[in-house]
Amino acid sequence: MTDVAAATSRRWPLLAAIDKTIALLERVPYTLLALPLRVGAAAVFWNSAMAKLANWDTTIELFTDEYKVPLLPPEFAANLALSIELTTPVLLVLGLLTRAAALVLLGMTTVIEVFVYPLAWPTHIQWAAMLLMLLCRGAGKISLDHIVWRQIRHMGSKPARAA
Repeated sequence: MTDVAAATSRRWPLLAAIDKTIALLERVPYTLLALPLRVGAAAVFWNSAMAKLANWDTTIELFTDEYKVPLLPPEFAANLALSIELTTPVLLVLGLLTRAAALVLLGMTTVIEVFVYPLAWPTHIQWAAMLLMLLCRGAGKISLDHIVWRQIRHMGSKPARAA
């Protein structure tokens, strides 16, 4: 502890306690933070897929009358959205191709925000924040991505065999 920190600690015990708490929180590994990010983002889109599957006729009506994604026919847009919402959450939970899945969902979130529900930005910014963290930092060590990349790096570090 530095002289300044010791003096501050004696004069301001609350500041010292806050500093210790912040230092403790900053030691939480990203891997532990990534797990709820992955599951939280996955849940949002998985639940949307389940709602679409619950009544496909209503889903098609929504894409025809309310969602109106530009340039895409309603049935194609509905099927595309459903495909994304069924596959990317599984990838996120497994931590497999996490950055790619996050990028796809970030794109989908942008389309929803810009063309479908522009006033829902408070919700969409939360989704985007989770997805941006996963895009920029990855799935963490508790993931298939970590296992796969560790194996690829290990194979790449072996000397090539002479033929």
